[in-house]
Amino acid sequence: MNVSDFDFHLPEELIAQHPLAQRDASRLMVLRRGTQTLEHRHFYDLPEYLQPGDVLVLNRTRVIPARLLGEKTQGGARMEILLLKRLERDIWEVLLKPAKRLQLGQSVDFGGGILQGELLDILPDGNRIMHFSYPGVFEEILDELGQMPLPPYITETLADSERYQTVYAQERGSAAAPTAGLHFTPELLAALRERGIEVLEILLHVGLGTFRPVKVENIQEHVMHSEYYRMDAETAARLNRAKAEKRRVIAVGTTVTRTLETIAAPDGTMKAQAGWTDIFIYPGYPFKAVDGLITNFHFPKSTLIMLVSALAGQMFTLQAYETAMEMKYRFFSFGDAMLIL
Repeated sequence: MNVSDFDFHLPEELIAQHPLAQRDASRLMVLRRGTQTLEHRHFYDLPEYLQPGDVLVLNRTRVIPARLLGEKTQGGARMEILLLKRLERDIWEVLLKPAKRLQLGQSVDFGGGILQGELLDILPDGNRIMHFSYPGVFEEILDELGQMPLPPYITETLADSERYQTVYAQERGSAAAPTAGLHFTPELLAALRERGIEVLEILLHVGLGTFRPVKVENIQEHVMHSEYYRMDAETAARLNRAKAEKRRVIAVGTTVTRTLETIAAPDGTMKAQAGWTDIFIYPGYPFKAVDGLITNFHFPKSTLIMLVSALAGQMFTLQAYETAMEMKYRFFSFGDAMLIL
């Protein structure tokens, strides 16, 4: 398959610049794979589409203030760093801008030198490895100096940084939000549980691999950036029980989908597991764990729309996107949602 098979023209005005006042007031497009039909509702209507016994799986990761602005120790040039993933206690893989200004062994000061990052290595994909020195607790310094790493297509300032977190975010570590979860409210989750929906949580710390552009024409040549995931034994047992009882597993977001499909054995069974995944899901992929998906509307030619196309079908997905643009759905992180059943 070619990357051009997943291209479409998205009008810029459909890119949502801010979240709605009410999280679950976003629109919800429902794709029914069996009948190839679309329905247009709101996210607060979600309980009507899930059945008692369905399992809804959330990603409990929390976005860290991963954007740091500083100055090169030698010369004072302004530098920007985005923390991608923690490799060791004080060693991180980062994005650095402007990257060519910092040579191996040189450093960047943040907060007047409270935090200092030394460049250790340059990776083949252009990312950098940095070692950080600081007094005290790194997380506290990051909370003081760091900024929320909003995607570059969002040009408006976010009034409340918690709106780029899910209401169930717990474990710090992501460089971007698992945006499908931004639509949930505590009240909606309570309503789902009252309806008999089983709500479970896994962890995947979102890096930028999911959002990296596919630069090869043949998508099979694309290599994903690895991301850390974890599932505990109780969650695995409950998912196995649901599968054995033929109950549906609905993933909230592509991050949950990739985690479940990484862990699942060929027969769909799960076990407690942690590690790094670079799974790339595109049409032709045989799903083992996921029966349905809640997701946002994604970039043209992205690995995200390829994953959605793998579950819903390429033509049906592109038809749904054309309809979404005609009906002025809002796209990307703060945009509207899609439910695939």
